Amino acid sequence: MTDDVALTATDLRRSYGDVTALDGVSIDVPTDSVTALIGPNGSGKTTLLEVLLGIERPDAGTVDYAESDAGRRVGYLPQRPTFRPDDTVRETIAFYAALVEDDPDRLLERVGLDTVPDRRVSALSGGMTRLLGIAQALAGDPPILALDEPASGLDPAVSDRIFRVVDSLAADGRAVLLTSHALSLVERTADHVVVVEAGGVATRGSPAALCERTGGPLHETFVDLLSEPTAAVGGGGES
Repeated sequence: MTDDVALTATDLRRSYGDVTALDGVSIDVPTDSVTALIGPNGSGKTTLLEVLLGIERPDAGTVDYAESDAGRRVGYLPQRPTFRPDDTVRETIAFYAALVEDDPDRLLERVGLDTVPDRRVSALSGGMTRLLGIAQALAGDPPILALDEPASGLDPAVSDRIFRVVDSLAADGRAVLLTSHALSLVERTADHVVVVEAGGVATRGSPAALCERTGGPLHETFVDLLSEPTAAVGGGGES
C-alpha cells in the first residue's frame, strides 16, 4: 500500500443466500480526497461501504488499512443517525468525545454546531442531525471518514452545506468515502467516483473524466455509464 492510499480492498465478495451483493470488487481509497460510490438502488453501494468498514464481513477478499496513530481508524455516519432526543447537542458529542479523549467543543466547531450547544437533539432539523452525526464520526480524529448518503432527504441548501463540510474534511488530510444520489454535488465535490452496478464496479474515474465520456453533467448522463441503464430508473431497496 502506498503512502497516499488510506484503504485498499481486493476482490471483495458478499452474498445473502442466492443474492450476490458484491462480486469481486477491488478499490483504493486515497488520502486527502473525496471518493464517491454512486449507482442505482440495490447496486451494492451500502454493502460495499459496510464491508469496507468491517460492519459486514466479506465471504472472500481482503480490506487493508494504512497504519495510523489516531484514536480510531474510521469514523462512520450512517444514513439515518439517531441520538438520545432529550440530550443537548453538547451532551451528545461530549459522550462520544469522552470515549476517545477528544474535545467536544472542537468537534462542534468543526461542523458549525458550536452556535447551538444547548439545543436538544429532538429540536434539531434533519440537516443539523446529520451534522451532529458527522461530528461524532470525527471523534478521535480518524484518518478515514465514511458517510452513507449524507444529503439524503435534505433540501438543496442544507445538502450544499453538508457537502461543503465534506470537502473541508478532505482538505484537512482525511480520506472521505461516501455514497450519494446527489450527483450534482458529487460532481462538484468528489475527486474520485466509483460507479457500482450489480455488485461490481462498472467504471471509475474523476468527475471530469466521466462527464467527458458521457458528454454532459453527471446528474444528467449518469445512466450512460451503466451497462444496463434501465436499472437506474425507479425502484427502492438497498443502495
